[in-house]
Amino acid sequence: MRIVPRALALLCASMLFATAPAGAAEHTPQSAATTIELSAEASKAAVNDLATAVLYVERNGPNPAAVAREVNREIAAALDIARARSEIKVQSGNTSTWPVYAQDGKGRITGWRMRSEIALESRNLPAMSELVGELQSSLALAHINMQPAPETRRKAIDEATVDALQAFEQRAALIAGALGRKHRIAHLSVGHSGFQPPMPRMRAAAAMAAEASAPLEGGESQVSVHVSGRIELVD
Repeated sequence: MRIVPRALALLCASMLFATAPAGAAEHTPQSAATTIELSAEASKAAVNDLATAVLYVERNGPNPAAVAREVNREIAAALDIARARSEIKVQSGNTSTWPVYAQDGKGRITGWRMRSEIALESRNLPAMSELVGELQSSLALAHINMQPAPETRRKAIDEATVDALQAFEQRAALIAGALGRKHRIAHLSVGHSGFQPPMPRMRAAAAMAAEASAPLEGGESQVSVHVSGRIELVD
């Protein structure tokens, strides 16, 4: 069949008219969802059930070898005493030696000073207090700290995380409900803070000795979890 040019033009126009609406619908941009950013926070108390302590011996003299022998003897005796306590973890700490110079400004070395430490750790606070008091007959107490044990801190963080997530969802539902809408969570970020390793309790030697012989009171540390995120309002 022969199609004349005018008829062919009309046929092409009718085909474009029939397919244009479908193609236009595919490229119609959808309206952007309404989003809201919000945050929530929760805290939990973590019991300070772990005690750590550092004790040291420091000696000086003109002969470095003699000084080292005296210091090592004192440390070895302290380690033997501490290792007999199975409920207390003990290990050698820092050791340092340095020269002692004359005060005449000529840079002459007149002696040597050596310091060596032992570190203690335990969740048995009465045993820790008793051992520290015993060791102070030959060693000096540098510091003693109270903090949550790792598992205690993790448990507090987990509980605070659940509370913070629930608080976030409740706040999201409150905001969406006030706007007469429903919502879905588009993004969440969770982090914890608030727990800081306690600063060493540095005091005068007499006060530290009296404190070490008294029962240790752990107290509590606060752990906080912060949740921030974004929700989308939906119909």
